[in-house]
Amino acid sequence: MTQLSPLAGDTLAQRYRRVRQQSLQLCAGLTAEDMMVQSMPDASPAKWHLAHTTWFFEQFVLGRDRHYRPRDPAWHYLFNSYYQSIGPMHARPQRGLLSRPTLDEVMGYRRHVDEAMHGLLLREDEGALAMVVELGLQHEQQHQELLLTDILHAFWSNPLLPAYLPGTASARAASSLPMQFVAGREGVIEIGHAGEGFAFDNETPRHRTLLAPHALANRLVTNEEYAEFVHDGGYREPSLWLSDGWATVQREGWQRPLYWQPDLASSFSLAGVRALDPSAPVCHLSYYEADAFARWAGARLPTEAEWEAAAGLLPVKGNLLDGEPRLPQPAEGMGLEQMYGDAWEWTASPYVAYPGFRPLPGSLGEYNGKFMCGQWVLRGGSCATPAGHVRASYRNFFPPQARWQFAGLRLAKDR
Repeated sequence: MTQLSPLAGDTLAQRYRRVRQQSLQLCAGLTAEDMMVQSMPDASPAKWHLAHTTWFFEQFVLGRDRHYRPRDPAWHYLFNSYYQSIGPMHARPQRGLLSRPTLDEVMGYRRHVDEAMHGLLLREDEGALAMVVELGLQHEQQHQELLLTDILHAFWSNPLLPAYLPGTASARAASSLPMQFVAGREGVIEIGHAGEGFAFDNETPRHRTLLAPHALANRLVTNEEYAEFVHDGGYREPSLWLSDGWATVQREGWQRPLYWQPDLASSFSLAGVRALDPSAPVCHLSYYEADAFARWAGARLPTEAEWEAAAGLLPVKGNLLDGEPRLPQPAEGMGLEQMYGDAWEWTASPYVAYPGFRPLPGSLGEYNGKFMCGQWVLRGGSCATPAGHVRASYRNFFPPQARWQFAGLRLAKDR
């Protein structure tokens, strides 16, 4: 981690309160029953997200304070996620069985930890402590997005198809911005985090890489364009798919993106079932689907280096989570659009270590490094990614079959 850069005039204590409050605001419309549901092993109940992010501060920050007393030592087992060096943990696929502690007790746990953190930050908010607190806040922002994607999957799994955002009006369909290809940088460039501001360890070190002549599409692939792939038999043509992807399509019976309805004209969203906006970016795709579409379109997926070389020249702004969640929106403007927000962009790059990578010391070294196998890199953030959380060097990663995230694609071509 490098030196953190809070908002101008913002103390670390103020940032801590703001991020922690945002998690509660995302749960404001959920019932206790909603917050206990775990619809699949890859997802977690909202209640668990609230407890685990609290556990992170208790374990890695307050655990350094000899005056702190844990709310309940038994909860260390329940709310540890994957930190094997800390101790055993409750099985991930069984988090939905944790009816106890109750939601009220989890909320009390958050207050207990927040009070202790407030006192600690009044005494100290610089140096190594501040770095770990900032890591905890960035970690909580990651779980804010997961909370939204997990409750979306849970509501989709309910035959009543309830809406997380009831009463949201349908967005006015906009005309699609014509797809054009913009020449990218070539030659030897540098990627990876540099300078001030927070970065995860997997974004470092900054290093040189070689880019061949290429071009990136000026916007994300739209629902309308992806529907053409579906209607053209894309899910029935094995030549378009990687071997593992085709096996997955056959095994899982995929015929369209996750949440699309059989009519191919509507989809389930945070606002419930809505007509597909043809100009909005397609999302909830796996890497396999993104790769197959790119091949069908006579293009390919960009590498993460190609993406970062372009994004690093642009301001970090877009359709990101800032207050009430929004849905992916059509592209507008000129140049490279939607580089940040709307939908994560699958890249052609496997998630591996940069040359010279060194994980964080101690148990925090388990945060990113141990997942550098069998995952693929996504870039740019989505409409569910908190504003201020992403940057050009940010590396998200998921296994290639994952579909429940707000993930789409941008095309690339060789020149």
